[in-house]
Amino acid sequence: MTTALQTRVKALQNPLDRALYHPLAARLARLLARTPVTPNMVSVGGGMAIVLAGIAYVQPGWPWTALLGLVLHMSWHVLDGADGDLARLTGKASPTGEIVDGLCDYSGHLVLYLMLGSMAAQDAGWLAWALMLGGGVSHILQASFHQSQRRRYLNWIHGVPWLGSTGESAAGKGLGRLGRAYLVVSGWFAPYDQEVEAALTDPVRGEALRARILELGPEPLSGSTLLGSNYRTIALGLSMFAGSPLWYFAFELVVLNLLLLATVVRSRKILSSLRAML
Repeated sequence: MTTALQTRVKALQNPLDRALYHPLAARLARLLARTPVTPNMVSVGGGMAIVLAGIAYVQPGWPWTALLGLVLHMSWHVLDGADGDLARLTGKASPTGEIVDGLCDYSGHLVLYLMLGSMAAQDAGWLAWALMLGGGVSHILQASFHQSQRRRYLNWIHGVPWLGSTGESAAGKGLGRLGRAYLVVSGWFAPYDQEVEAALTDPVRGEALRARILELGPEPLSGSTLLGSNYRTIALGLSMFAGSPLWYFAFELVVLNLLLLATVVRSRKILSSLRAML
């Protein structure tokens, strides 16, 4: 029988997930399941880890502060996996928890970016703030597209519910607005496809579509793992070891946006090919 912690799909895991983050997250979730700690508390802890990483990064004492910041930022990935594992273990998985998780992640990174921008502005002035703003907006667009497409793949192939499939009402009135905002942003690049969604509920057509999507794998829809958070954290750490977050902001603005554009074009072509099967 499949356990709550076996819901991870190998095709969606990168080497860092398999070797480090997911095993540690699963172990932490099992420990926390015996305590009063809730998944939302773990999500808040993850957001705090991001803020602590930013505080470490802007302190004097390079390169040790850069190393500490990287370790703290990487610890967020463990907590980010543990909240979901804990929710499934304790039967507390919900659209509300999904939104709280995302809110903590984005809030933590907002504070991180502001601290990094302030640090870089001491040398680069307004250019640092411009690059920080561009990198931050790019981060939101890239991450929302990548994550929503991965969630959509999980829903299509494995029936794992997500915010886009459960509806805003389940999340509550206030958090529902945040959920709608998230879906709107992700929908700019990956719009909801009513034809494909409807066909997947059909016993005959749905089986053929799932077989084709499974054959393609998640990457053609969601893009390279570089658009996700794991390697982005490493890129920021390397940028801080190089002495400035500006390298990281430029990486998001140029390299990752070009990758996003190529992925969006490819994803839409795949959706067109899926519709052609109907």
